[in-house]
Amino acid sequence: MDMEDHKSAIDYNDKVISIKGLKKSFGDYHVLRGIDLDLYKKENLVVLGRSGTGKSVLIKIISGLLKADEGQVDVLGTDVTSITPRDLMELRRRIGFSFQNSALYDSMTVRKNLEFPLVRNQKNLRRKEIDEMVERVLEAVGLKQTINQMPSELSGGQRKRIGIARTLILRPEIMLYDEPTAGLDPITSMEINNLINRVQERFNTSSIIITHDLTCAKATGDRVAMLLDGQFQRQGTFDEVFASNDERVKQFYDYNFIN
Repeated sequence: MDMEDHKSAIDYNDKVISIKGLKKSFGDYHVLRGIDLDLYKKENLVVLGRSGTGKSVLIKIISGLLKADEGQVDVLGTDVTSITPRDLMELRRRIGFSFQNSALYDSMTVRKNLEFPLVRNQKNLRRKEIDEMVERVLEAVGLKQTINQMPSELSGGQRKRIGIARTLILRPEIMLYDEPTAGLDPITSMEINNLINRVQERFNTSSIIITHDLTCAKATGDRVAMLLDGQFQRQGTFDEVFASNDERVKQFYDYNFIN
């Protein structure tokens, strides 16, 4: 499926995330200064920005890991700024969070790492069902052969893919990727970018991809939003965002592709 075909599959009448007037500060440091952002069903949205610009803060607020100071954050029809702890736990089961460091348990095999969220969240599964679900997500990320290995035996790219598989095993409706290509070589980064697109197509996810890697942004983003000085200064396709005379935008592009 090429990008144009996929764009036609995005449901622009269905907002799975809607953010209005979001503000977040840490003391005198104003990280998010009143941002608006929507994510549509089956869309890959890339949030670009330099380190320390609030990208990770944004997805932590979306998943309820941080509280907003002001604004409205609706996720799958629920306002996470006023949600009860019990409802937040239910909502999080519908959101997949792919951490930058993969967040695997070093003392568990790949199989046990993947089984862990299943056993914790779905108490009545039979052994056969668990095995089938583990094998399905491992096949989806192309790593069935690693099922009995320990995380220490895997490469950085493999650990990243197993982390994504563990997130997918609960069939989330929304995927949040935090710097998915950080610390990876160019070839492995390309494999992760392709995997993000395959996950979107196979599992019908809507995704926010946090990155400062423009190759990742161009490869995965149906739409790109650039976070500068605590606000979204540019939104659109990759080419639209970088068709700008804004020196901050040009410097970001040059840093990635020229230096």
